[in-house]
Amino acid sequence: MIRRLLLLAVALAVAALAVLFFDANSVVSHLGGKLSPAIDTILFAIGVLIMFVSIACFLTAIWCKPMPYILLILGSIVSLVPFLWMLGTSFKDAANVFLDPPQVWPKPWLWSNYQQAFQKLPFAIYTLNTVQITAISMFGQILSCSLVAFGFARMRFPGRDKLFIVLLATMMLPAQVTMIPVFKIFATLGWYDTFKPLTVPAFFGSAFFIFLLRQYYMTVPHEMDEAARIDGASTWQIYSQVLLPQIKPALATVAIFSFMANWNDFLGPLIYLDSPAKRTLALGLYAFQGQYSTDWNYLMAASAVVMLPLLILFFIGQKYFIQGVVISGVKG
Repeated sequence: MIRRLLLLAVALAVAALAVLFFDANSVVSHLGGKLSPAIDTILFAIGVLIMFVSIACFLTAIWCKPMPYILLILGSIVSLVPFLWMLGTSFKDAANVFLDPPQVWPKPWLWSNYQQAFQKLPFAIYTLNTVQITAISMFGQILSCSLVAFGFARMRFPGRDKLFIVLLATMMLPAQVTMIPVFKIFATLGWYDTFKPLTVPAFFGSAFFIFLLRQYYMTVPHEMDEAARIDGASTWQIYSQVLLPQIKPALATVAIFSFMANWNDFLGPLIYLDSPAKRTLALGLYAFQGQYSTDWNYLMAASAVVMLPLLILFFIGQKYFIQGVVISGVKG
């Protein structure tokens, strides 16, 4: 009990010290001095660090068995605030979006916002375009990445490990560095304003997905390959009939990540697509933002509907998703 009281006292003292650092400029001004903007920023950052120390002391003092669940609930509430604001705004009138004080519950509830949002733009065409790009890209990444990962995990050839290191090194190369050269290549090939720049690269693999699948392949015992060889299986049969069924959780993870990346992709379609009839959902949402005004209620209504497939996919595949991230090994 005494230890907890001491920790609470330390937490309060440290919090008070953090407040001084947060408002160091005012404190120095009262003393007749003045801080430069750079020093003031540094002191503010130190104050943030000190505040974290204060929070740690406070949590240690009040720690109990239900505390992890309490922290998870509080974190969930904080994470849900933007989502709840989006839903609430989707039912509001445009004049009530940014009221001060804010309007928590829409008055009245305008269900017509959803209908009007999808009447403003041809979202049916945008949905078909997005589904087409996402499905082709997801299939291409699963096929190519599983094949390349199989080669790195199961086949022996000179320079295999060095090539794998080079592959991993490509993840450190920002996409912005290769954006212009890649655009020039696709424009030279005549692929501008087509879906090819958004789908064909998927069939050449992704370094992160190859790494993930390769690590999962490594958890499968080599004895399964050898037993299949003895039974007369070819390399393709070992890949397709022996190992692929064993890495379903990792494949599901790749599918979910690929679906999310392609469904939400904004920069790729913005660069390579020009015709309005070839726009994706992400570009369609951007159309609600004008130069001088934004239809926030319609934008949030459309965003809620566009986000719905992602939520459904996650809840359906969360079992495989969690297993794939954990890399749990082979079930005996």
